[in-house]
Amino acid sequence: MDAKPVAIDSRNFVARFAMLSWLSLAQLVRSPSHSRRAEAARRAARHALWLTAGLVAAIIVLMVAIDAWEIGQMPKRGTPSLWWVRILTDFGKDEYVLSALGVLLIAVALAAPAFRGIQRSLLLGLGTRLQFLFLAVAFSNLVTEVLKYSVGRGRPFVGGEANVLHFSHFAGNPAYYSFPSGHATTAFALAFAVSSIWPASRFAMALYAVIIAATRLVLLAHHPSDVVAGALIGIIGAMFVRYWFAARRLGFAIQHDGSIVPLVGPSSGRLKRVARGAFAP
Repeated sequence: MDAKPVAIDSRNFVARFAMLSWLSLAQLVRSPSHSRRAEAARRAARHALWLTAGLVAAIIVLMVAIDAWEIGQMPKRGTPSLWWVRILTDFGKDEYVLSALGVLLIAVALAAPAFRGIQRSLLLGLGTRLQFLFLAVAFSNLVTEVLKYSVGRGRPFVGGEANVLHFSHFAGNPAYYSFPSGHATTAFALAFAVSSIWPASRFAMALYAVIIAATRLVLLAHHPSDVVAGALIGIIGAMFVRYWFAARRLGFAIQHDGSIVPLVGPSSGRLKRVARGAFAP
């Protein structure tokens, strides 16, 4: 049965939209209520600790032994034939990813008040998942921006030489925003978040994240250790946001062993039927 939008006047629509937006924000900041949230926190902390230990060790090795060699193998910055890499890398730009997710989230919020019953529930379920994706990317990038400013590592060949230990802390100069990579943070946060909701997408999203990280190296925007650090922050940040949602029973369930699994969401077929109803004359 196709969804049929409910006829409502503009004032009633605005009131419903405002109420929906308020409730959506309120559920994100309410106290956690899941009885197994402590188990989930311990499990997530263990995973984050092991991941951090392994990747921090890799970052140190890369910074000391690999970074200078690797940037020496890359084409010169501004090489004309790399135009397609410069286009590709923008698919990991935080402003673009967050803008796209934000537009989708607003579209769902605007459409939901016009529906009732199962159709409205489907849209709200999609909205919760979009909130998770948006916040996973946004939170991770907030951490990255603070670290970029604080660490102040020079980008490859800043100063005219391959000095991978060139730092200018708290300079506020984009030339010293190399560590960690914001594009890598965005790509890996989005890859982890999407895979958390739709596990079947893991391979495709991992490939996307690796490609975005590789473009930052080819374009001499970052050292290898920068993109590994960005990947670490993106994954850990998305893990934190996933736990935040699961502890509040939003989009995820917590199993007895503390593992976090996605709740069954709206199928693509049902969403298409709702969309057809929304735009029907």
